[in-house]
Amino acid sequence: MGIVLKFCGAARTVTGSCYWLRTDTCSFLVDCGLFQGPETLKELNYGAFPFDPARIDFVLQTHAHIDHSGLLPKLFKSGFAGPVFLTRGTRDLLSFMLPDSGHIQETEVEQLNLRNAKRGRPSVEPIYSRRDAEACLHHFRVVDYETWVEVGEGVSARFWNAGHILGSASIEIEIATNSKEQRLLRLLFSGDIGPEHKLFHPDPDAPENFDYLICESTYGGRGRTRADDEERRLILAEAVKAALRNDGMLLIPVFAVERTQELLADLTVLHESGAIRPVPIFLDSPLAIRATEVFQRYADELEILAKRPGLLSNVNIHFTETVEESKAIARIHGGAIILAASGMCDAGRVRHHLRRLLWRRDATILLVGYQAPGTLGRLLGDGARAVRIMGDDIRVRASIRQVDVYSGHADGDELVDWVRERLPVKRAIYLCHGEEDASDAMRNELVRQGLDADRIIVPVLDDEIDLLGNGVRPRQRRAPRRLPPEAIGQLDWHNDYAMFLLDLREALDQAADERSRRALLRRLRKAFERDA
Repeated sequence: MGIVLKFCGAARTVTGSCYWLRTDTCSFLVDCGLFQGPETLKELNYGAFPFDPARIDFVLQTHAHIDHSGLLPKLFKSGFAGPVFLTRGTRDLLSFMLPDSGHIQETEVEQLNLRNAKRGRPSVEPIYSRRDAEACLHHFRVVDYETWVEVGEGVSARFWNAGHILGSASIEIEIATNSKEQRLLRLLFSGDIGPEHKLFHPDPDAPENFDYLICESTYGGRGRTRADDEERRLILAEAVKAALRNDGMLLIPVFAVERTQELLADLTVLHESGAIRPVPIFLDSPLAIRATEVFQRYADELEILAKRPGLLSNVNIHFTETVEESKAIARIHGGAIILAASGMCDAGRVRHHLRRLLWRRDATILLVGYQAPGTLGRLLGDGARAVRIMGDDIRVRASIRQVDVYSGHADGDELVDWVRERLPVKRAIYLCHGEEDASDAMRNELVRQGLDADRIIVPVLDDEIDLLGNGVRPRQRRAPRRLPPEAIGQLDWHNDYAMFLLDLREALDQAADERSRRALLRRLRKAFERDA
């Protein structure tokens, strides 16, 4: 009997989480996420899956974040018809997150096709539509935490609270084998692990003693500011007061689930205590508004909301659902806080606010979460002097600040501690869901603490492992990789092109006169002719 694991996403990158397992009796996925970041990586969302969706029997879903769930509608659209096993919280979040994702894709493709038509380029189709997303919701099957469920022939699963977001889980899997030497193969997929002492959730939990551990490594090798509730709010208060000084504007790009609700709760506490002056807070994201309503519905199960259920209903908080309400925010020129999705600045209403505010010296952009390579948020965090947003070149004059006390991920030390608590792991540990440097740093730290270096592996996209074979390293692939390893998790030519245009514009602006500008353009044309 063979049991094969293929890394179809989140391998040396933090997005596109998808793991394909196949046995003699069934074929299934753990997660089916959307790729985010550089255009080269995002183009994988439009291509064929590296498996036949019609032959997948079921999906085990760790949590609701789009980089883990965002290709579920495409999976169904492509022929999958089985159940998706998930927790109740994940189901409730995905009931509006996936339709919202479909709507965003339809809207953005419509805008792209208008630009393509003007440029004489062919039109493109969205990855899936809102209707496709709504159709897949009927296949969700809710499971309870810490309860074994027979999910397929010879396969059982148990979900453990991962402490990351509402409904998040690490998934324990047992697969029956016909081997006399080993009747049962035990695996644990970490999903995304939350930090210790998170605002809404208990610390992450899971059992120990597995054959294989597939673990995230987002913050491998990186520590973060350790702050309790009071210290975290002081850090936020300092950033807010600095931004609002002289009636400035504060824009916070937010992830709709968890980060938004944590910020709303802390801003409410800071308002009530007088630590910051009361100003209008605009939650400008229909998705984040729906998520906030779910959090209010689950208040009894969320640690701080069970004690203070009113934290998410501050009178200063204004929910702006419609496009007209969102546009009306532009009439406010100072003394306000805007929370808008998306958290990496690559989609949604936040881009409109960035286009309006980035050039203003009295504006502040506060980044509060992980920014993947190639995203607009990463470029801003890395100090870009100018950026391109929806075809416009924008000079960055606003203050760009980052705080790391709101991350939903365990940091490097917490990840290592979590892995050590899962020991022994008899066969191998695979480090995924991290940039290559982060995964390598986490591997090196585990080795430093005494784990066998040969059994800690950082796989590459589309690697395959025979889990019952003699080796634990990737085997020879029968199909070519969708991307070469050196193209994963890196800036691509699309990023280089955008930066070239910005640099060219700056050089032309700084040229002494018309003659100098034309001379510069002639030199560029000659360079193109030499390379042609």
